[in-house]
Amino acid sequence: MLAIFLQTLPFFLIIGLGFGAGRTGFFNEEATAWLTKFVFYFALSAMLFKFAANLSLADVLDWQFVTAYLCATGAVYLLATLVAFLRKLNIEQAAVEAQCAVIGNVGFLGVPMLTLLMGEAAIGPVMLVLAVDLIVFGSLIVILITGARDGRMSVRILATVGMGLLKNPMIVSIVLGLAWSALALPIPTVMNDFLSLLGGAATPGALFAIGASLAGKSAERPFVAGWLSLCKLVLHPAAVALSALWLFPIAPYAAAVMIAAAALPVAGNVYILAQHYRVAPQRVSASILISTVAAVISVSLVIGWVAALY
Repeated sequence: MLAIFLQTLPFFLIIGLGFGAGRTGFFNEEATAWLTKFVFYFALSAMLFKFAANLSLADVLDWQFVTAYLCATGAVYLLATLVAFLRKLNIEQAAVEAQCAVIGNVGFLGVPMLTLLMGEAAIGPVMLVLAVDLIVFGSLIVILITGARDGRMSVRILATVGMGLLKNPMIVSIVLGLAWSALALPIPTVMNDFLSLLGGAATPGALFAIGASLAGKSAERPFVAGWLSLCKLVLHPAAVALSALWLFPIAPYAAAVMIAAAALPVAGNVYILAQHYRVAPQRVSASILISTVAAVISVSLVIGWVAALY
């Protein structure tokens, strides 16, 4: 277990470096925003495209895997929603809290870290988890908040969801990469070197950006944030383990990657949505901060455990 901790530690040390740079003002909010944009639109997209272009749709798409992940994630989502309703929160706040409980930092942290620690074969399962998070739950929160405000479902809501997916560079890069693979087109050496060089910036850039963005977050309402962090770091991977290993048995390696991805801390894009819709942004901010700090230990424990599965 110590060996796994030492392997994951460098990733969190880069996050800590970014946090220190942001906290001291050396890296201000504007610099963090531009770095995040570079990683999101360019470096991470190059990495995902290259990975996807070397896979086939058959390698990635596994409906048993999707079903197992959806059922487990949906169960934790419903639990967080129920607890929110018991606390007399409205639909909008419940939707945001449920999002914190199940949406991990798969794009910025999971893709680079899990592919390095668990091997490049992890990219297929990780991309499936990322796709489900973005397409299903990323759409659901928009539908719930917008529908609650409008009082009904409308074409406008569905159009907003559709445009959001089409504009997401992670979805676009995965689809384009799989399309390239389906056409059986070779990747020219120059293009491959370009993608490798640009994609290589994704790991340190994403981790540094996570840390710098955490510098502006506070741990207000720590009790609620602690509950949501518990959901994300403990209940979510536990539910996924139950689903993947017993309810919908899938291949041990794919199950291990799915569980590890579910153990990641709350994603930064939940805060972006909360801030955009002006729904409990401080609560989300605290959840991201607490879950990321706790993940230094919890993620190592989970990866150490799942390593015995394959």
